[in-house]
Amino acid sequence: MSDNRITCDILLVNAIVLTMDDEYHYYEPGAVAIQKDSILAVGPDHELRSQFLAAEVVDCGGKTLMPGLVNAHTHIPMTLLRGLADDLRLDVWLLGYMMPVEREFVSPEFVRLGAQIACLELIRTGVTSFADMYYFEESVAQATAEIGLRAVCSQTVLKFPAPDAQFFEESLAAARDFIQRWKGHPLIVPSVAPHAPYTCTQEILRATAALAAEFDVPLHTHLAETAIEVENSRNEHGMSVIPYVREQQLFDAKVLAAHCVHIDESEIHILHHHNAGVAHNPSSNLKLASGFAPVSKMVEAGLNVGIGTDGPASNNDLDMFEEVRLAALLAKSVVNDPTALPARTALTMATRLGAHALHIGHLTGSLEAGKRADLILVDLSTLHNSPRFRRDPNGLYAQLVYTAHASDVQDVMVNGKWLMRNRKVEALDEQELLLHAKDYAQRIDAFLIQREKSVLSKLIALSTATEEESFEVQAKVRISDPTPVLEALQKPEIEILRKRHYHEFDTYFIFEDAQQGTLRYREDEFVDEEDRAGPVRYRLTLIGPVRERQFPSEVLLSRSRYLAPANHSLRFYREYFKPVEEIAIEKDRLRWRVLFHGTEFYINLDRVDKPKLGYFLEVKSRTWSRRDAEYKAHVATQLIEFLGASIEERLDKDYLELVQVAE
Repeated sequence: MSDNRITCDILLVNAIVLTMDDEYHYYEPGAVAIQKDSILAVGPDHELRSQFLAAEVVDCGGKTLMPGLVNAHTHIPMTLLRGLADDLRLDVWLLGYMMPVEREFVSPEFVRLGAQIACLELIRTGVTSFADMYYFEESVAQATAEIGLRAVCSQTVLKFPAPDAQFFEESLAAARDFIQRWKGHPLIVPSVAPHAPYTCTQEILRATAALAAEFDVPLHTHLAETAIEVENSRNEHGMSVIPYVREQQLFDAKVLAAHCVHIDESEIHILHHHNAGVAHNPSSNLKLASGFAPVSKMVEAGLNVGIGTDGPASNNDLDMFEEVRLAALLAKSVVNDPTALPARTALTMATRLGAHALHIGHLTGSLEAGKRADLILVDLSTLHNSPRFRRDPNGLYAQLVYTAHASDVQDVMVNGKWLMRNRKVEALDEQELLLHAKDYAQRIDAFLIQREKSVLSKLIALSTATEEESFEVQAKVRISDPTPVLEALQKPEIEILRKRHYHEFDTYFIFEDAQQGTLRYREDEFVDEEDRAGPVRYRLTLIGPVRERQFPSEVLLSRSRYLAPANHSLRFYREYFKPVEEIAIEKDRLRWRVLFHGTEFYINLDRVDKPKLGYFLEVKSRTWSRRDAEYKAHVATQLIEFLGASIEERLDKDYLELVQVAE
């Protein structure tokens, strides 16, 4: 007698099957048929046994069979930075610790090791897909693909020098190359990640959106994570974060937006209109005190909202069971409503909605015929899960969200291949990974012990510090008479955008280690048109060592600058930073912001009164782009000559250096 059953590779039987599909089909007992990398059928146990003849039949022993969890936002190589700097403000944590350590240690080898450790942790916690954003993202992709997990891997682009690129053009080129070579991979979806609006220029936001749209891949970014980010956006751009990035055409791409903590209903509708995915990160937001995202309103509006752990340095683990539980509990407390974000919805965010947020919902996130075989088996028969009540059909979802632990995950399959069986992962040597991680920890500790002595760390510990553009183009000449400059500024070739008059009182702190840079405490006293002194602005600027590049008749100065408000007295800063020397400079400054040959410059006409050095003309501009810096350096020399000064009188020293030479 012939057997008319359909052949398949694997038949999973005797399971409680949660499909997490649109209609929440649920089978007890249920079964799933798998052929190669995909699901052939899902349904009642007796039906699939009668329909399919499998090369391998797996008795699930009454365990819960469900889609693997989707970690919607993380930075997995940061497993190697777990516990490095906790209980700090976001700006202190990021600028004072994470970025300096990353610049020193992050390499393809570092990233690969961190990714391997993270993948092992993700598998053991039931994650089958995740969205990552980091440097050397190809190393993340390679490690992830070798282990067999599914991921959206996003190459970071930002305006600061990064571990894998000195200039953002390099990061952008690397992202393009990465996307071209990995697009179409069975497990890895390559992506581009403009880090955040406050770490990217308009040019970067537009260029990354165009790149993602060109190759039809996701764009992964951080949006509206903190209240100060939104406030700064309103002050700088006249609008909050979501409308601002919309103006930069960011939503031309398939956006995955992490956090979205500080958004209102109109911004929720903007995100929904553009089919953006949102990654909610409850643990990270709580730990960094970023606020409470309006998750319930987002879900009610129809947004695809997933749940993420964020990086292991800001969570500090990759446990999605913990994250889903916290998301449900937190939503209830925020709106003071115990019915908000029920367990089934929270679990949907961690599966189907999360996959849609990553723009891979057609591949994974639910157990449906045609989707990839990404699934987990969870044992709910343990002591802490007992007993189980069957009266309420939603009881199983509640049990998974409020009771189950990551350690209850017994088996994990991705793309039709087992990655974990009975809690054992064979692909990685855990002990070897831990030894390498320990070595990195010792080296990073030694680095930070030295860095704790740094001026930058101390500056950031005091207040919010922001990094200025990497390239400062400056042409400075000594002049005997300011009159020709004032007359030239009236000519039509120069468009004056703004004019200011200041009395400036600068105190420079000099440190024994020149590599620490120089800290300037400045009092800017505004002067009105009737020469009356107005309000005073106080600022600290940490100026790094100058790195010069000479061009024909030009100078291009490249240095790091960190700005921070000066909220304390000069005496306080003197005692806090303990400089070995102080130098005071006073000057009268007329400043114009102008357009010359279509390029924006600042023109400073300075009279240095203390010490008496006379008049100087400065032409300045800043940029994050090396290419743009070289062009502006060329135009700056033309502007100097147009203003009636001789470029031959150019000085390659700033006022502090002139005073030091004079002494």
